[in-house]
Amino acid sequence: MTVNLVLIDALNLIRRIYAVQERPFLLNNELADNTKQQVLFNTAKACDQALAKIIEQLQPSHALAVFDSQAPCWRYELYPDYKKGRKKMPEHLAEHLADIQDRFMQQHVDSLVSEVDEADDLIATLAIKVALRGQNVTVISTDKCFLSLLSPNIQVYDYFNRRYLDEDYVVNKFNVKPDKLMDLWTLTGDNTNKIPGVAGIGQVTASKLLNQYGSIKAILNAKDLKHTISEKLAQHDEQITLSRKLLTLKVDIPLGFNLKDIRLTDENTFASP
Repeated sequence: MTVNLVLIDALNLIRRIYAVQERPFLLNNELADNTKQQVLFNTAKACDQALAKIIEQLQPSHALAVFDSQAPCWRYELYPDYKKGRKKMPEHLAEHLADIQDRFMQQHVDSLVSEVDEADDLIATLAIKVALRGQNVTVISTDKCFLSLLSPNIQVYDYFNRRYLDEDYVVNKFNVKPDKLMDLWTLTGDNTNKIPGVAGIGQVTASKLLNQYGSIKAILNAKDLKHTISEKLAQHDEQITLSRKLLTLKVDIPLGFNLKDIRLTDENTFASP
């Protein structure tokens, strides 16, 4: 059978929905205790509706909601400042995730929660495995890291803006093609995850270098670079290696299940929350 697998970056979806539901109840940027249950109820209902719309719009044959591990992933061991300063998930929402997972399961969409890996790596591993078989994958996320996976068999869909983030989107936003994004962010850094790049090299310079030379390796081996660029790269040699490791998505995680385990039933086509 033809596989059309939908992989949902679950916390990306849930936290964005939660932020919308929380906003009307905030007072001085705080949520009163007596409104938390209402916000959680609204969030769970909206997540339920979002999943139903995703299934209705994309008509997947298989689907899976992928969650981050609760424990710090391997990237923190390499770089303790990874994601430093990022706003943490509210504790009351974290405690409510199991309820949302149960709601997803009522629509026959199972959840994958790893003990040690980030959802990004789990999604990348499964997407690549399925794509290598010539089958189709759609990642539901607004996280830019998945744009590096774009290929004829892997798409990225922004549920909130109802659009596919395709190669044209990448070129217009980053001025490089998807296969050069990891090199681009290695040079510029990734502020979202607090991964530093090469000081003094921004997106304009990085994209120009990559479009001219093709890769970081070719840039580092080039003999005709401007002295200022060569100097900056030489000063950040260790940082380049570290950032590349942090940015690279793992694609070899043992998953422990088969596609048939996450196949949707025919009734999903007509399911509603």
